[in-house]
Amino acid sequence: MNVTSEFVSEGLRRARYITNERVETAVFLALALDKPLLIEGPAGSGKTEVAKVLAEMLGAELIRLQCYEGLDEARALYEWNYQKQLLRLQADEHQGLHWEDLSEHLFSREYLLERPLLRAISSPRKVVLLIDEIDKADEEFEAFLLELLSDFQVTVPELGTLRAREHPVVVLTSNRARELSEALRRRCLHLFIDFPGLEQERRIIQLKVPELDAQLAADAARFVNALRKLGLKKPPSIAETLDWARALLRLGVAQLDPPAIRSALGVLLKHEDDRAKVEAKAGALGARPR
Repeated sequence: MNVTSEFVSEGLRRARYITNERVETAVFLALALDKPLLIEGPAGSGKTEVAKVLAEMLGAELIRLQCYEGLDEARALYEWNYQKQLLRLQADEHQGLHWEDLSEHLFSREYLLERPLLRAISSPRKVVLLIDEIDKADEEFEAFLLELLSDFQVTVPELGTLRAREHPVVVLTSNRARELSEALRRRCLHLFIDFPGLEQERRIIQLKVPELDAQLAADAARFVNALRKLGLKKPPSIAETLDWARALLRLGVAQLDPPAIRSALGVLLKHEDDRAKVEAKAGALGARPR
């Protein structure tokens, strides 16, 4: 893919993704070098959004594999359509054909159910493959991915090696719930995305919730920024910040005083202990600096 840094900067801007030079450079190099991009950072910091924005920039389909403990090849790569195979087997047996004559045909692409990884490899057009929260999958599954990440190919025992018709753009995300292997890291470019700073979050709120008063947007960004420093069980994500800003708008809030803060905290915080901690400090947290 022939890309330039200007193409990436302009694409991110058109997709309304507010970012910084480090993110832009990582995205540019992932495209220019045709390498998977591993994005690490706290949950809710905007890692998954990078893949969505990339798909929008490239006009490509986004194929998402959500990782979890126990994820295996059958859910991630492929499985055989046993019902269709059985129907074909029963039909052909009536014609006097034997298993030896049928097995090669039954284990062909016609009877394969494609899961996200195989769909990405098989696509005739460039796609964006998001392998989300790889740190939640088992180490065995992480090792299984190495062939895909290094050579853009997968192996199906009955069919052999299947190579990508068009290399997918691969984005992996990790909340760092566990340490990833060095083998996986070597195959990827690396990017760390933290929660945005005060000014960047203000810009995000104003861009995504333009109806909100500018001063209230600045106050909301400052309030959320302060919350993330309290050691909460679940710090608010960027998406939750935007939901909270929209809630303030719907509630007709004109000033971020303690009653306004408490009115919509359930949108921003999802644990009662966190809510109690914040409500006790609502006045101090919402006060504007002098």
